Amino acid sequence: MEIKIRTAKVEDAEKLLDVYSYYVKKTAVTFEYEVPSVQEFQERIRHISSHYPYLIAEEEGEIIGYSYADRLRPRAAFGWDVEMTIYLKQDIRRNGLGRHMYTLMEDILREQGVVNAVSLITKPTDEYSDFNSVQFHEKMGYKHAGELKDCGYKFNRWYALLYMDKQIGIPQEEMPPIRDFDEVREKFGL
Repeated sequence: MEIKIRTAKVEDAEKLLDVYSYYVKKTAVTFEYEVPSVQEFQERIRHISSHYPYLIAEEEGEIIGYSYADRLRPRAAFGWDVEMTIYLKQDIRRNGLGRHMYTLMEDILREQGVVNAVSLITKPTDEYSDFNSVQFHEKMGYKHAGELKDCGYKFNRWYALLYMDKQIGIPQEEMPPIRDFDEVREKFGL
């Protein structure tokens, strides 16, 4: 499989929604009830890309997955923490693409100065949730950091949310400010 990784553009929103809509409609992986509009997704891409990497995987010009990081919380003290996200087309999973994308994301984020990567994962309990995400993050070195019980309601049932985290940078007493993605992207050929 010849896969190209590139940065997302707002023009990709509709094709990214083709990947994401499955997860909204058929799973509890995301707690969104409705597939966002193209305009909403374009705004999300703009917002995230202004500071952090938003990467797309393509095979022969077709978008088969995407990954991004965004600030974990708005308070200044959380400035060195990000939330990681990845979505792959259903028929693409378990082929190493997720590992490749996450590894690249972590390398970029480390170069930006990020210390902690966090992933919020729906606790697997039924046909709308599964162990793939938990197992993937464990293989990537993420550790269980906590659980919010009954915090998401979808498909007429309650779901817990697992926190998994990984320290990807080195905490220091005097932390330098985070660099924007545009300041480091050239190093990664993006």
